[in-house]
Amino acid sequence: MAGPEQAGYRAQMPDVVLPCLNEAAALPWVLSRMPDGYRAIVADNASTDGSADVARAHGALVVPVAQRGFGAACHAGLLAATDDVVCFLDADASLDPGELPRLVALLSADCADLALGRRTPTTRRSWPLTARAGNAVLVRRIRLRTGYDLHDLGPMRAARREPLLQLGLTDRRFGYPLEMVIRAAAHQWRVAETPVAYRPRVGRSKVTGTVHGTVRAVRDMRRVLAASE
Repeated sequence: MAGPEQAGYRAQMPDVVLPCLNEAAALPWVLSRMPDGYRAIVADNASTDGSADVARAHGALVVPVAQRGFGAACHAGLLAATDDVVCFLDADASLDPGELPRLVALLSADCADLALGRRTPTTRRSWPLTARAGNAVLVRRIRLRTGYDLHDLGPMRAARREPLLQLGLTDRRFGYPLEMVIRAAAHQWRVAETPVAYRPRVGRSKVTGTVHGTVRAVRDMRRVLAASE
């Protein structure tokens, strides 16, 4: 299957999927910076801190996701989306939604079928060295596997909804972003990066903030890579 046709496409109201687990403190900043015409879909992964209420109060569509897992939240948000273009963004205030139009522009200008935000840390606290090193190792393996000249497997991304659904993503844990790139390569999609600012997140990370979280993420990524061989 070839990549989706982009020529002449113009997004009207992109949907933005925000996988969310206890991000009540970060959501007001994130949602207040959503670009005009972009609809926020908060995929709430059984938060216990009132994240869903905060999201609704700031105008977001809230999709309850009972199945725990980053990929489960992302995919539930994708299924709830209705616009031709769907963006993904962490809900922890580490990334500015105001930069999303630059990713969408890569789609509408027929430059990419999947646009990724290449994270550029604003401070040393933004991206711990251990997490950055792990990302670098993973990206090297992806380059070898896919031939894409990638530098980051970042959480800010944009693609067209129907072709994305046709990729048949199955991972429901931390391997979801990696599986998206691997399957995009298998379907001959064009993948492009653009730099985005990466700030210290609000609250503690579920991945880099704990040893257990880091181990789970690495395990999930390895499983996706092994399954694609």
